[in-house]
Amino acid sequence: MTARKRSAEDAVGPDSTVKRLMTAAPLPTNKTMPTSYDFIAAKPEACYKLVSYNVNSLQAACKKGFKEYLNAEDPDVICLQETKANQPMAFLVSKKQYPFQYWHCSKTKKGYAGTAVFSKIKPVSVAYGLGTTGLDTEGRVITLEFGSFHFVACYVPNAGEKLVRLERRMEWDVRMSEFLTGLEASKPVVYAGDLNVAHHEVDLARPDTNKRSAGFTVEERGGFTALLSGGKDSRVDAFRSIYPDARAEGYTYFGYRANCREKSVGWRLDYFVVSQPLMQRVADVIVRNECYGASDHVPIVLYLKKAEGDDAITPAKDTPDQEAPVDDESAQDSLPAVDSADTEST
Repeated sequence: MTARKRSAEDAVGPDSTVKRLMTAAPLPTNKTMPTSYDFIAAKPEACYKLVSYNVNSLQAACKKGFKEYLNAEDPDVICLQETKANQPMAFLVSKKQYPFQYWHCSKTKKGYAGTAVFSKIKPVSVAYGLGTTGLDTEGRVITLEFGSFHFVACYVPNAGEKLVRLERRMEWDVRMSEFLTGLEASKPVVYAGDLNVAHHEVDLARPDTNKRSAGFTVEERGGFTALLSGGKDSRVDAFRSIYPDARAEGYTYFGYRANCREKSVGWRLDYFVVSQPLMQRVADVIVRNECYGASDHVPIVLYLKKAEGDDAITPAKDTPDQEAPVDDESAQDSLPAVDSADTEST
C-alpha cells in the first residue's frame, strides 16, 4: 500500500510500535496482481518478516501471480490458508528458498480448507491441529515452535450460510484460546491467519447490514474478544493496536461479487494476534492492499524484531515436504469431492 511505505519498512526504532495514523491516500482497486513490486521495500534489519495469506485455492492462485508475489515479498515465514490441496504440492516452491515446508490437508473433503507453512527458519518442533476430537479433520492449524516464540498458522472455520456452523465455530474459539494458553506456558505466541471475524464495526465496510452475517455476529465477535483477553497476559490484535483508526486501509478480503474491490467494500478477516509480552517486538503490520487478484484476500505482513534465542536463517538445502499424519492414508483417496457451493469464500 503506497500510504504504508513509511514505518518499519524504512526504520525500526523505539517508537516503532506506538499508535500511528495512516496517511490518507487513494486505495488500490486493481483486480489482478501487480506487474511490478517496487512498492515492497527492503526488510528492516534485525527483524523477521512473517506473512499470512488466504490464497483461496493455491493451485488457482499460482496461475494468477502467487509465485511472483512470493518471490518479490521474500518472507522468512509464510502461512497459507484455504490451500484446497489434497496433498503436498511438490515442487511448488523451491526447497533452496524455503527448506522447511509443512502441509495440513482436509481429511473430510477434497479441495477444501487446508493450510501450509513455508519457512527459511528451522523450527524446534511442528504440530498439527488442536488435539481436539472433531475439530482436526479439515487441516486448519499448523504450529511451529521457534527459538523465542510459537507460530500458530490457522484457518478458522466459517460460521456458514445462514450460520449453520455457528455452534461449531464458537467451540473452535474456546478450544483455540485454550490451545494458545497451553503454548504460552513456555513461549509467547504469534497467532496468524484468516480468523474469519471482523471484530469491530471499523473492520468492515457495511456493519449495519451484516449483523447476522457469518464473521460479524455478536457471538463471533464476542468469541474473539474472549480469545484476546484469555491467557496469562492477554493477547493483542497487532494491526489494530498500531493503527486504531484505520478503516478501508485494513480490509483484507473483497468478495468477487458486486464489484466489491472497485467499491472498497471489504472486511478485515486476516490477523496477527500476539501474546502481550511479544507486542514490544512488533515493529509493524502491513496490509498489502496492492496485492489483490491471485485470491479474494490480500496478504498481510508482520515485522517481528529478533530476540536472543531465535534461530538464524537456515542455509539452503533440500528437505522433504512434511504433512500432518493421517490415521488411514487410504482415506485420502476416498474423500468426497466438494461442490463449489460447499467451499468457503472467506
